[in-house]
Amino acid sequence: MKNQYTVGSLYAGVGGICLGFENAGFKLEWANEFDKKACVTYRNNFEHTLIEGDVMQLDVKDLNKIDILTAGFPCQPFSLAGHRKGFKDSRGNHFFKILDFIDEMRPKVVFLENVKNLKGHDKGNTMKVIQREIKKRDYTFDSAILNTKDFGNIPHNRERIFMVAFDKKFVKKGFRFNFPEKEELTKKLTDLITKEKVDKKFYYTEDKYMYNMLKETVVREDRIYQFRRQYVRENKKEVCPTLTANMGTGGHNVPIITTEFGFRKLTPRECFRFQGFPDHYKLPKISNSSLYKQAGNSVSMPVIERLASEIFKCIEKAEARQLKAEKV
Repeated sequence: MKNQYTVGSLYAGVGGICLGFENAGFKLEWANEFDKKACVTYRNNFEHTLIEGDVMQLDVKDLNKIDILTAGFPCQPFSLAGHRKGFKDSRGNHFFKILDFIDEMRPKVVFLENVKNLKGHDKGNTMKVIQREIKKRDYTFDSAILNTKDFGNIPHNRERIFMVAFDKKFVKKGFRFNFPEKEELTKKLTDLITKEKVDKKFYYTEDKYMYNMLKETVVREDRIYQFRRQYVRENKKEVCPTLTANMGTGGHNVPIITTEFGFRKLTPRECFRFQGFPDHYKLPKISNSSLYKQAGNSVSMPVIERLASEIFKCIEKAEARQLKAEKV
């Protein structure tokens, strides 16, 4: 059996999937990301090969073969926040590029992530295409929608669909991937909020037009509120509402809290915490709007780590079974 199983990551973003797999014991072989600023953040935290550029321009044959192929492929074609054009959107065609990687590399495992809405997109037909194309290549296919607050022990209401496929030549007949069980949420919002005073640029002062609205609505320190252009909404479930990529652009979906120092936005570091990134994960000196976008576009790392740990167990079990068969 291998000492470490290798991972290749497409659409790596700032490395949420990569970090989850690394924490679960996998070796990161290479990654690809298009966004230049996301690449800056990625390189700040990983030393393996990062190919910066459009995945559609990559020649699969130029890359080392890997055991696990991961891809958090573009979600905008399927997202409620986008136009939901699916495969009619050029970004939706990225799935077919992933199939090129599967055909050439034949990884033991394929791991895909996308927005919850993918499941019901086009009355379920989009998901049927994905499942059919992967199964056609002689892989298993299992999927589940997991919420960060239920599977990552992070108070963040973030539902995403995860798809896991194993090469049927590698696993025994009838294999099904078992997704992790729900776990109790023990972390609180206040555990992830910086206790000290932060930079003054994050605070809303009395001269801001929305200050009186905040004063009237934002009253609890154990809640996160959202500014929704014309009003402020309280999230009453004591979890962070789904962080979005546009939360740093101002005027919409801005997560707001109150502390003893006043009303303020969540900082980029706090947003990364709500995605499960540890504080030793380095944030580069780039614009806060870019960091907010990166946090909103990322995956919840602890959920990935739990899934990767289950995948690791399955691979070890399959390899042990093959080794035993070879000795007989």
